[in-house]
Amino acid sequence: MADIAILAVDGGNSKTDIALVGADGAVLGAARGPGASHQSFGVQGAMEALETMIGTAYRDAGRDPADRPLAQLGVWCLAGLDLPADDAILAPEIARRRWARQDLLRNDVFAVLRAGTERTWGVAVVVGAGMNCAGVAPDGTQARFPALGPLSGDWGGGHLIGVAAVGAALRGEDGRGPRTALQRLVPRYFGLPSALAVVEAIYLGRIDEERVLELPPLVFAAAERGDRAAAEIVGRQVEEVVTMVAAAIRRLGLADRDTDVVLGGGLFQRDDPVFLDRIRAGITAVAPAATLRQVTAPPVVGAALLGLDRLGAPPEAARRLRASLTHERLTGPQDRTLKEVPSGQNRP
Repeated sequence: MADIAILAVDGGNSKTDIALVGADGAVLGAARGPGASHQSFGVQGAMEALETMIGTAYRDAGRDPADRPLAQLGVWCLAGLDLPADDAILAPEIARRRWARQDLLRNDVFAVLRAGTERTWGVAVVVGAGMNCAGVAPDGTQARFPALGPLSGDWGGGHLIGVAAVGAALRGEDGRGPRTALQRLVPRYFGLPSALAVVEAIYLGRIDEERVLELPPLVFAAAERGDRAAAEIVGRQVEEVVTMVAAAIRRLGLADRDTDVVLGGGLFQRDDPVFLDRIRAGITAVAPAATLRQVTAPPVVGAALLGLDRLGAPPEAARRLRASLTHERLTGPQDRTLKEVPSGQNRP
């Protein structure tokens, strides 16, 4: 059987993908499982979750996961690798389990970046439950952000958009803010009579606060219909995306380059050309030659490509990997690929 060159891991808060890849880009085994973030599950909980999923992937490849090391190179693109302190905590824990002879640790936004461009450099911004951004210059220099939410000055992502929606609904209801469709939409979504009832239910734990992640579609729909409060929330998200990307571009000296800016995360999976065009306008004001790309391939593709880059694999290996490591390979018939975001696109 072919040797496993790369153990590629894209580990998030809610989902983890594992891929076992040969030096030629062949996918030898794969698995998808629940989240494996040390911030959510603790270090030992995260390691146990990874052990289980790695074992599943190796059995998928017809291998015994007890044979260590399992691969030449482990590429660990993990949510929560935000600070050097996180690297210092996880690196020895991963190394002592001997999953691979060598290990490369990166925040999961680097997997999104590499999955979304054929180059080894560029900038990526991910907007899911939260948001993060990272960039790599052609010489390998990196730009990162702590991405710890309001504590590190960040604003954005589904959680904060949802919280803002609840707040805007209540402010419209009690007169502190403009009247808004969110006064009606948010309570109706939760089956409650008022925005105040929603706030009370969340405060008392009758509604899990994480359910505010379900509210961004309401906000975007209201904004598209001209609702002022909703439009302000969407506008703030646009500004935050542009601000982070522009900061990364400036720090890396990419303003005059034809930089690929990769957009990842659930918020960018919506069919909303106006939202994307506003982001494009802000980014190209800083880097006129930049190209926006939405990545819809599994980010674990990016983790595996980082491994192939490190091993000096030929371009044919990357093409083979992209063709075979699909959503269908991981879960079912959902194969999608990266695409450039067209400019000047109008809603039908």
